[in-house]
Amino acid sequence: MEHLYDCIIIGGGPAGLSAGLYAARSKMDTLLIERAKYGGQITTTDELDNYPGSIENCTGASLSERMKKQASDFGVKFAKDEIVDLDIDGAIKVLKSKKETYRARTIIIATGANPRLSGFNNERKLRGRGISYCATCDADFFTDLDVAVVGGGDSAITEAIYLTKFASSVTVIHRRDALRATKSLQERAFNNPKIKFIWNSIVVGAVGDEILEGLILKNKITGENRKLKVDGCFVFVGYEPISQLFKGKLTMDDRNYIITDEDMKTNISGVFAAGDVREKSLRQVVTAAADGAIAATTAESYIEEK
Repeated sequence: MEHLYDCIIIGGGPAGLSAGLYAARSKMDTLLIERAKYGGQITTTDELDNYPGSIENCTGASLSERMKKQASDFGVKFAKDEIVDLDIDGAIKVLKSKKETYRARTIIIATGANPRLSGFNNERKLRGRGISYCATCDADFFTDLDVAVVGGGDSAITEAIYLTKFASSVTVIHRRDALRATKSLQERAFNNPKIKFIWNSIVVGAVGDEILEGLILKNKITGENRKLKVDGCFVFVGYEPISQLFKGKLTMDDRNYIITDEDMKTNISGVFAAGDVREKSLRQVVTAAADGAIAATTAESYIEEK
């Protein structure tokens, strides 16, 4: 019979790693399963200066490494695998990958979210050929070139500011006439001589055969189209939760985020969700880590009660 864990965590971002740390510290037999890169989205973040107590020059990758080592030191076991099916209704939760079956008393879902595509013409065709969703990953490819940033929230403006370290110019394209980013980020962007703004506009198409040559913009007020010549386009228009595996099994909102209570409990007993995959108002590293800690603590109480 397969090994029975006290807790299996699906996802190795800040929420999952924090959950692992708290679960293992509580002497729970804990396995963390990650299909790709430990750290999740934050590994693409160059500067992490809004995490409490963050060390100087902290990057998402370096913080992830420290979090993983800390969890490992307390006894978390790690598996690189992808869950493709699950049965979570019973007292024993069964998770199946293409090669293994895992069993646990509790499950913490920390699968996170992926960047959302904007939906303009040729976006998929030119993805990776001038269109990117990660400034930290790709900024150096655009050194001394002109780039655009699509979006007006915290992520878009943070990445626009970062891109000014490399690009000759950064043009922020926003569908409204005011940014949604926090005031401190707005001030930094408005005071940066490399950043320009195009308001009340959306991208309707990308121009280029093998590589991006420009964008077609539509003014939402006048309805007029114009071409903007750029060498790169970075899209930051929100995220989509990685929750497909749990559709029909867990209660979700209309955007497919998993709904939990403040203790990270889902509608199924013994199943918890933490981090960007759950419905919440603020998606930051600090809230993901808090979610993970709460989920693990609640999972421990659940096992004690059983």
